Amino acid sequence: MTAPLKILMLSTPVGPLGSGLGGGVELTLRTFAQELGRRGHCVHCVAPEGSMLDSGSLVTISGNWQTTAQSQGRETPITMPKDSVLAKMWDYGRQVQAQYDVLVNFAYDWLPFYLTPFFDRPIAHLVSMGSLNDALDLAVAQVAQQYPGSVAVYSRTQAETFAFPDQCTPLASGLDLSLYEFCAEPEDCLGWVGRIAPEKGLEDAIAAAQRTKLPLKVWGAMPDEDYWNQIRQTFPDAPVEYGGFLSTRDLQRGLRRCRALIMTPRWVEAFGIVAIEALACGVPVIAYRRGGPTEIIREGKTGWLVEPDRVEALVEAIARIDQLDRAACRAQAEAEYSLEALGDRVEAWLRATINNHAQRNEVRCKTLPE
Repeated sequence: MTAPLKILMLSTPVGPLGSGLGGGVELTLRTFAQELGRRGHCVHCVAPEGSMLDSGSLVTISGNWQTTAQSQGRETPITMPKDSVLAKMWDYGRQVQAQYDVLVNFAYDWLPFYLTPFFDRPIAHLVSMGSLNDALDLAVAQVAQQYPGSVAVYSRTQAETFAFPDQCTPLASGLDLSLYEFCAEPEDCLGWVGRIAPEKGLEDAIAAAQRTKLPLKVWGAMPDEDYWNQIRQTFPDAPVEYGGFLSTRDLQRGLRRCRALIMTPRWVEAFGIVAIEALACGVPVIAYRRGGPTEIIREGKTGWLVEPDRVEALVEAIARIDQLDRAACRAQAEAEYSLEALGDRVEAWLRATINNHAQRNEVRCKTLPE
């Protein structure tokens, strides 16, 4: 048998685990920890103060959160706040690295990529978003080239936003499907799940709900309350209900009763974990033909992909919801997005990162002058 690994995961620095501010990467980290722990690996996690984690050992660190990359421009200079939690998390990782076989970076930020050559232990990087910043792109590219196999992404579509797609390992994602209950008979309403921020395009889903007169239930963290208030002023009579940011258990209770999940991203969504959460409940997905959802949705079977940024296209797809089989949605989630399938991919990625790092060090030692 292959020996179990000692793994240190370093979380996103944009907010505590459980706050929803880190979007889908929070669920990804929790899923990694759960499945790798079930397989017998020793998993520890470092995260901002206030974080919560069900599986594995958790160390929390105080400090100021990092600004999210999607709220900045391509040429925005690299910056860190005073008392940066990101810097402190990685300083902790540097101090304890000898206790682990591999470190796993979940931060979409320049610093961990820059620090990679200065660590003795291998670092596996999960890049959670598409290309957003030139300086960060360069840092990721250098690591991908110098440490083959160490950079993973969610989807091929996401990888292709970078100049080095063939050097990225697509992992997709997975869920503990036992937490999601199938619902064969939905209510007459639609669902929308995500971080309530401009890049998610919530206003288009609300416009479609107003046109179809179907109630829209909205769930997710709200980092930009001004954006939400602006939308409500634009659509004062739209049938919209905000349900807050919920735990997986409570979210699936509401989501499974929806006729469809609507996804309206303005940007290239790296994957779309909410899409597979919906499928796990038997809920078809209607999404813009953009980013990760194009690799998830089976057109005409588990959802519809429509022309981006066209509310009319959403309305037309909503009218065809009843052509989709909810049992097929659940079946796709079980076949492609189980914890077991994800665990196989992650385990292979981590072991490849460790082996490639060892081979690189061996070559370097042989080339050093005697």
